[in-house]
Amino acid sequence: MATATTKRLVVCGGNGFLGSRICKSAVARGWDVTSISRSGEPTWSSVTASASPPSWARKVTWERANIFAPATYAPLLKGTDYVVHSMGILLEADYKGILSGKESPISGLARAFSSSKGDSRNPLTRNNGQDLKLEEEAGQFTYELMNRDSAITLAREAEKEKTSAFAYISAAAAPPIVPRRYMDTKMEAESSIARQFPSMRSIFIRPAHMYDSSRAFTMPIAAASGVGAMFNNASGGILGGVFGDVMGTAVIKPLKADIVAEAVVEALSDEKRKGPIEIQQIEELAEKGWRKGML
Repeated sequence: MATATTKRLVVCGGNGFLGSRICKSAVARGWDVTSISRSGEPTWSSVTASASPPSWARKVTWERANIFAPATYAPLLKGTDYVVHSMGILLEADYKGILSGKESPISGLARAFSSSKGDSRNPLTRNNGQDLKLEEEAGQFTYELMNRDSAITLAREAEKEKTSAFAYISAAAAPPIVPRRYMDTKMEAESSIARQFPSMRSIFIRPAHMYDSSRAFTMPIAAASGVGAMFNNASGGILGGVFGDVMGTAVIKPLKADIVAEAVVEALSDEKRKGPIEIQQIEELAEKGWRKGML
């Protein structure tokens, strides 16, 4: 294991919008950080305001591995203190197929919103070394595979290595019009991880919409969600209560991605922290973490 003064963190999806910020926050604490993803180091223009890597990125080990093939990343989990699952999808439509003309927009959206999907193999009955498998037509990623099964499998591998804490990036609600299965699979992942791996402290971060000025399209969504959240609070929560399934994140306070990232790192470092972490707790943890950084 890492020494008492240097914690070792592995972030699955560490080259993404939130994952890269989790890596940054952990590096700022002097942790030994490894990112696992298919492509390795991020395309920086997609996660920051610059195409050039920031100075902190040199302190992260950017590894390539396949989340669906545990054998490709299991060796990287050895000696870890903390593991984070920071991956997921909002919609299942095969956009590349639609854009290339291999699939019509109507059939693509029909598959995205269908109530029945081909699942991957149950990750808890998977044999050692056995990969998760895409069962859906054309190898389409599903909520079951990305949001649930990959997380359960990663947690299983982390527990084998006696990782002390596992953080799963869940959600407070789904964005408007996103199929219900998005939240169903998030909740199923939380429940299964907490129940199946009791020896590991499990943390479930539940943000709503995350934004940052470096990703321009997130800003107007955040502004609209902020207005919706204020109106919902002023009306005593009537929008969220009556139309919660429809409005989703449109009436929940959005959070800057850096705040969520700092909260993840602070929650991991707090040995008493476990279970769901809601919006207010995310903000409190982030503030606590930043105060530590100023001391």
